[in-house]
Amino acid sequence: MEYPSLSSNIIQLIGHTDLLRIGSLSTLSGCEILIKCEQQNPGGSIKDRAALQLVTDAIESGKLKPGMTIVEGTAGNTGIGLALVAKALGFNMLVVMPKGQAPEKEQMITLYGAKLMLVDACPFANPDHFYHTAKRLAEGNDDYWWADQFENTSNAKAHYLHTGPEIWQQTNGHVDALVSVAGTGGTIAGNSRYLSEQNPALQTWLVDPDGSGIYAYLKTGQYAASGSSFTEGIGIMRLVENFRQAKIDKAITLPDLDLIAIAHHVQEQDGIVLGSSSALNIAGALYAAAKMGKGNTIVTFYCDVAERSSSKLYSEQYLASKGFNQPIESLEDMFRRYKNQPNAAVVKVAH
Repeated sequence: MEYPSLSSNIIQLIGHTDLLRIGSLSTLSGCEILIKCEQQNPGGSIKDRAALQLVTDAIESGKLKPGMTIVEGTAGNTGIGLALVAKALGFNMLVVMPKGQAPEKEQMITLYGAKLMLVDACPFANPDHFYHTAKRLAEGNDDYWWADQFENTSNAKAHYLHTGPEIWQQTNGHVDALVSVAGTGGTIAGNSRYLSEQNPALQTWLVDPDGSGIYAYLKTGQYAASGSSFTEGIGIMRLVENFRQAKIDKAITLPDLDLIAIAHHVQEQDGIVLGSSSALNIAGALYAAAKMGKGNTIVTFYCDVAERSSSKLYSEQYLASKGFNQPIESLEDMFRRYKNQPNAAVVKVAH
């Protein structure tokens, strides 16, 4: 019996995610604030798209052959996506991850059958950093293929070919602003390139967590950290090839208190439970709406399933241990603060 809409492999479920209007934020701001529901991907995150593109391009080029092991250094979601794709296509998978990430991510990697190697968290300059460790392991074994999500531009290609066109079609060609966090930069690069080609007036806003160096780099040309954030997998301290392709117009940095507040509000008012990077995205979208004014359509990303942030963002004990036990700011006060914040807080990026 034939089933016309039946998928025969789980990787066929990657992509074609829904676009959702956030009612409370849209009503407050007078803008259409929309989130691309990437948590719908089978591995639970937007990184499934990059994982699939990385692997399929490597197979087509002959770099990844049957029987080989895929190796990657990751803070979690790309490792999960690659573990899923590897299992579905019959490859082995080795994930190198820094200690201290959400335990939910470690669990998902092993559930997909990948081998997980945990290493001490350390600065990038340290040769034992998870990135260098993964690279060293892959280069030392002819049967290993290193995915290299940071420098391998198949990452951004996934979004240029698929995510961006989906957003354009779902909005009927009406997108005024794109807002995104960045880690490798693949998501913001691929989407900003495609959407700015369709709409040259598009504003792409990068939102950076407190303590990351991307905002500082866009402002001064130098990576410099100040403060800290409990967000995972976003905000890096070096320029990589995927990020280099991004068409960014403006950049802001927001504190963890803002993403805690926004997560609380959309949970209560819209029934949407966000992970930490998604909450930062949506806070950034509200900021962009405050600065751009009414009538704009702003798109951002629901990056991954909220469960991967439950041990931090939704743990009262964890938040208290980090000093986040202040009263939650109202959505109205947050929007007013964003609107009144000096324009100097927004970095304008020259292409």
